[in-house]
Amino acid sequence: MINTTPDLAQLCAAITSASKSGKRRLIAVAGAPASGKSTIAVQIVDQLCATGHTAQVVPMDGFHLDNTELDKMGLRARKGAPETFDIDGLTGLITRLRDAPDVSYPTFDRAADRAIPAGGTLSPDVETVVIEGNYLLFDAEGWRDLHSLWDLRVFLHVPEATLRARLIDRWLAHDHTQAQAEARADGNDMANARRIYDQRLPCDLEITLA
Repeated sequence: MINTTPDLAQLCAAITSASKSGKRRLIAVAGAPASGKSTIAVQIVDQLCATGHTAQVVPMDGFHLDNTELDKMGLRARKGAPETFDIDGLTGLITRLRDAPDVSYPTFDRAADRAIPAGGTLSPDVETVVIEGNYLLFDAEGWRDLHSLWDLRVFLHVPEATLRARLIDRWLAHDHTQAQAEARADGNDMANARRIYDQRLPCDLEITLA
């Protein structure tokens, strides 16, 4: 268990020592919105590649349901909540990532607020896949089935005040006013963050960030 800012060498050593249950090693990096998942995932992959391993990041954000579908479901305002993702599609991808030689996966264009089908490709030589996303360790129907698919589980814990500040900055960067940014953060993002903290399954490594 890691409880401070992560030592990347230590973290990568834990990853490379984790047993592979398939052709590839699958590492989950989970945490609340704006906890730094994508940043740490990229740092992990860069460190692994620098030491001779082949690794790649695969984000789960490509499994956001389309806005038109969310409108039909009455969930557009809750976008980012677990029920606004295609959990079946994500589960299928993770299963393929383990052993399939060539795997394409959707990515997410945040500026356009939409998923890009087959926006990314995983090549056959990748040994370790770092999957990052909010709900990879979430204890709810469908989501909890992912827990057994991971070879190592990493959770990022960030204080709520820090998350809120980061989320407001994120929405300000997307041309929201201060009031709009605070409303988006408080009305949806922080509610999702609390659900992630309250319904978290066990992890192998926990990283606490200030």
